[in-house]
Amino acid sequence: MHSELSPAVAWSQRVAVAALLGLIALGLAWELWLAPTGSGMLALKVLPLTIPLAGLLKRRLYTYRWVSLVIWLYFIEGVVRASGDGGLSARLALAEIALCLVLFTACTVHVHWRVRRHPEGTA
Repeated sequence: MHSELSPAVAWSQRVAVAALLGLIALGLAWELWLAPTGSGMLALKVLPLTIPLAGLLKRRLYTYRWVSLVIWLYFIEGVVRASGDGGLSARLALAEIALCLVLFTACTVHVHWRVRRHPEGTA
């Protein structure tokens, strides 16, 4: 089904999955243990991040494309909380921003190299 992966595609997949898992872990730790805001209901924000995991692992091009768009919602949350919160919460928000940028970069590299290698099968 899949031909041999180029190093850029394989690298980008590993980085994207790692960044996504990092965002999930960060979101849970942040809202449940490190700097919770109330009853912990904000931890539910990580649920949408679990949806694309299977698609990233299976290298579904569509998943990489839409993750690179949806991740900006989490980036915006990080920016708002980094500028509005203080202390540990602000530092966690900076980590969220960094993970979002890593995930976005990995997804766009993945799409770029896949489209470049097989442009006819990517529509």
